[in-house]
Amino acid sequence: MNPALERALQDCANEPIHLSGAIQPHGYLISCQLPDWTIRHVSANIETLTGAMPGEMLRHTLREFLTDDLIQAIAETIGFGEPGAPPQRAAVGNIGPMANLCDISVHVADGLVHIEIEPQPRSAGERSPTVVAQTMIARVAGSEDIHDFNQRVAEQVRLLTGYDRVMVYRFRHDDAGEVVAESRDSALAAYIGLRYPQSDIPVQARTLYLRNRIRVIPDATYTPVPILPDRDAHGGALDLAQMALRSVSPVHLEYLANMGVVASMSISIVAGGRLWGLIACHHRTPRRVPPGVRAAADLFGLFVSMRIASREQQDSVTLEESARSVRDTLALRLDNAADPRLALQGELDLLNRAINCDGVGLVQAGNWYSAGRAPDEARVPGLLDWLRRSNTGTGAVSTDRAADWSDGRDEADGLAGVLALPLDLNRDEWLFFFRCEQVEEVRWAGSPEEPFLVDHDGSKIGPRASFAAWHETVRGCSAPWSDGDRRVVGRLHMMLRERYRRGARHAELGDIHAHRVRLNVREQQTRLLQLSELLDGLVHVSPQEASQLSERINKLESELQSLIGTTATVSAN
Repeated sequence: MNPALERALQDCANEPIHLSGAIQPHGYLISCQLPDWTIRHVSANIETLTGAMPGEMLRHTLREFLTDDLIQAIAETIGFGEPGAPPQRAAVGNIGPMANLCDISVHVADGLVHIEIEPQPRSAGERSPTVVAQTMIARVAGSEDIHDFNQRVAEQVRLLTGYDRVMVYRFRHDDAGEVVAESRDSALAAYIGLRYPQSDIPVQARTLYLRNRIRVIPDATYTPVPILPDRDAHGGALDLAQMALRSVSPVHLEYLANMGVVASMSISIVAGGRLWGLIACHHRTPRRVPPGVRAAADLFGLFVSMRIASREQQDSVTLEESARSVRDTLALRLDNAADPRLALQGELDLLNRAINCDGVGLVQAGNWYSAGRAPDEARVPGLLDWLRRSNTGTGAVSTDRAADWSDGRDEADGLAGVLALPLDLNRDEWLFFFRCEQVEEVRWAGSPEEPFLVDHDGSKIGPRASFAAWHETVRGCSAPWSDGDRRVVGRLHMMLRERYRRGARHAELGDIHAHRVRLNVREQQTRLLQLSELLDGLVHVSPQEASQLSERINKLESELQSLIGTTATVSAN
């Protein structure tokens, strides 16, 4: 990678976007300290709302600038909330000498009450956000197909907000994003199916999307409004992570400009505590979204998140139920086997149904056994070399890239993904699950190799200027092993290790028994030889005594033959 580009990516990943020290100009900020509502921070534009200069408000009480009923509503809202929670709408009321009608949101962070104020047009008949969200939910709830559901979600959000384009944007396992549904103005080019590199939304931005579910930029050409003072009581930069009005990164604003986007909004989709994706909204001209509409969008986003999380949970339960059936059948068969270790060789077809895979393989006592799509035996040394490099414990080892364990894609026989379970590390015995490669024709929104533009000396970086579809054929990779796959094989691994240890104990007991039999054979051989020698040395014996000695020798010979037969049977097992 170009060193300048590498530095650009690192700088972008390290940018403290939550410490911008400014807000967007469509609103105002007042930060107070309880219990006396002492004002500690204000936005530099506050005079246009309250008629007072920032210096005239700092260190004064909020009661001088807001009515008691508004302060009471703010106090009740924070009383129901928790520190660190996203902003909550507290009230709609008149503020300042011009009695501007404003929407007021509030949250508590770092020991301060942060009040975000947005002037609202004097319009009547705003519908309840809850009623609006319920209507939207009713229109998508009946969809069982995930593609149809995503499409309906995009259409409903566009109908609510009026943006030119609304996309459902899903994060893949490799952190790249992909547009899986889209509703747009017919004059715009389609983005459906386009993929975006991980660097477009770096890690720290994803963290903020989890903390603040709704993000709005009414006009991306804005000039940031500083917060005064820009430092907290301890001299540190003011943390704006939870603020809806927070000024965004200049790199992101340039990114939007390069896409021809002037206004945007995003709604986070959270499933299982992780950022599953976004409902991303774009507009070609400035566009205000009233707080009531944003509240409805937030409620709708929560429903979408719960629906997707529920679907993933249902898929996980289905996978586990299927795996449990295979696991129980295998456990029963191994329990009934004389040697569970050896019996495992004959159960590979059953194991092939344990998880979603294309084939299985078993390395045991230096031999290779397989079922379904699996590499030939010549690939085993490469697999074991990869395991020695990758294995750091006694758990599963996995990859979805053929290059990790094979010298070349063709040599991998069309296979790419491997998930390996150690059965006996001392004997280098492993169970493998394989997946075939997935050949993908990927359409990127611009070249993924050039996520930033960097000038010749690396002193200035910016987002790429072109988002034209860039085609790439991806080979040598399989579908990734999911967390559900790993949970399933984890339980299978526990069962197999227990049976494997039992088989090892069975083998050890067999070796001990065989040793004892061999000792008995040698002992009986010695006794028989001694009796034969004694018989040969006896000349003066009666016929009756000779007959008794002969019977004794015959009995010893019979016991010896029986012991020899037992020895042969133990050796065969």
